Amino acid sequence: MTPSDARRPRPALWLAVVLLVTGSIGWIGSAALLIERIRSLQNPGTALSCDISPFVSCGALFDRWQASLFGFPNPLLGVAGFVAPIAVAAGLLTGARFGSWYWRLFTLGVFSAWVFVTWLYTQSVYVIGVLCPYCMVVWAATIPMWWYLLAWGLKHGTIFGDRTRRVGRQIFPFAWVAVLANYAVIVLTILVQFPSVLSL
Repeated sequence: MTPSDARRPRPALWLAVVLLVTGSIGWIGSAALLIERIRSLQNPGTALSCDISPFVSCGALFDRWQASLFGFPNPLLGVAGFVAPIAVAAGLLTGARFGSWYWRLFTLGVFSAWVFVTWLYTQSVYVIGVLCPYCMVVWAATIPMWWYLLAWGLKHGTIFGDRTRRVGRQIFPFAWVAVLANYAVIVLTILVQFPSVLSL
């Protein structure tokens, strides 16, 4: 065993559970949104399960450029991308140990997902003016995945090395605060922008 191998964090059961649960929820939300997108293409006039009101709907977003930022439906990114945390969780549960380079790459990927859903949130709330239920499921899954992975990575030195371990140990118990704060910002801005949501 090399010195770098010895410094790799041992599998963490709780992290595996977080990744498995949030990854599964995110994948289900993405898959449901993709199915609705396919249904809308097959039958343009069909009623979609996510069309609840003029302000809470996924069908109203399908024709917007934000819904296909890279030239194909965004849900495809989720269906493919959420497989990664599920696979990492499965690896941790079976005793796999990943190198530092892998954790950095994985953390970067999850951070990119968080940035992307944050951008989608701002576009939905402040630009388009329509909330997509399945999109919000994906947001809800990505947020804890990112903050808990970040806290765990700082604690175990998988992102910036051993120099973050002490800080990571201090902030790790409060990762849930970042998650709740992130949720609170989204909920409060939605209530401000869509006061009619309270009557649903």
